Amino acid sequence: MSVGPVARAGCAAKGAGMLKHRGFPGRLPGTDFQFVLRRANPKGATPLVRRERYADRRPADRRADQAFLAALWDHFGDAPFERGNLDAGRLSWLFGREVIPAQEPFDPADYEALLKIDVSAARVAFPEIFQA
Repeated sequence: MSVGPVARAGCAAKGAGMLKHRGFPGRLPGTDFQFVLRRANPKGATPLVRRERYADRRPADRRADQAFLAALWDHFGDAPFERGNLDAGRLSWLFGREVIPAQEPFDPADYEALLKIDVSAARVAFPEIFQA
C-alpha cells in the first residue's frame, strides 16, 4: 500500500477544496474509463449513489471496476480515505458494496467525505485483486 502525496484544489463547494490523490491512476490504460477528476465541479460534488451491477455487464466495464478497486487497494489499503478527486461515476459502481462510508453522518455529495474498502465484500466480488 502506498499513500501518495496529496494536494487540495480550490472549489466553490463546501470545505477547503477537493483533495487530489497524487499518484492515483487517471484512467484504465487504453480506455476512456476515468478514475479521477482534474478539477472540482464549481456546483459541488456529484452525489455518490449505489449503481446496480447486472450479470450481463460488458467485460470492459467489469475490468474497469476491478482495476479501480485494485488502485484503491494499492493506494489506501483498509484505511479510510477522503473521496477527493476520485470519479463519482466509477465510485458509484462499487459504493454500498466494496466501498462503504467510513463516517456517520455521511454526505454523498461532499468531496471531503470519508470512505473505506469493505475488504470482505471486495474479496468475494474481486478475489483476483487479493491473491498474492
